[in-house]
Amino acid sequence: MSALRLLLNVLWLITGGVWMAAAWVLAAVILAITIIGLPWTRAALNIALYTLLPFGQRVVSRAEYTGQEDLGTGPLGFIGNVLWLVFAGWWLALGHVIEAAALALTIIGLPFAWAHLKLAGIALWPIGRMIVPVDAPPRPGEYPVYR
Repeated sequence: MSALRLLLNVLWLITGGVWMAAAWVLAAVILAITIIGLPWTRAALNIALYTLLPFGQRVVSRAEYTGQEDLGTGPLGFIGNVLWLVFAGWWLALGHVIEAAALALTIIGLPFAWAHLKLAGIALWPIGRMIVPVDAPPRPGEYPVYR
């Protein structure tokens, strides 16, 4: 991890990243307790880790990144995302949008506000996506990332 990414991640934790990661962990625990929510528990924990250290990572479509369709990228993934959106996604996304609005009020908070908005997007539709390092080479079917 570069020095700049490390600095941004440390500042991120100080400016509210820990609280949103805790919200993701809480969502994972609630999903696990319900038993019905077990398929979403692992995704919530992965996103909690991403929420702790968002700089230096990115979210990509799993089907485009791997070049293969799977259960989460097809019709069942769509249904799972709709259920996620109704029961958990909207309030996690709302938390990220509120954090983004608060951070956007300051100039130094703008990169963190942008990171919260990206996290709000994955909070709404997480199934069929994966988190990869920014420096990971493009895979078959994936568009190159220009940095």
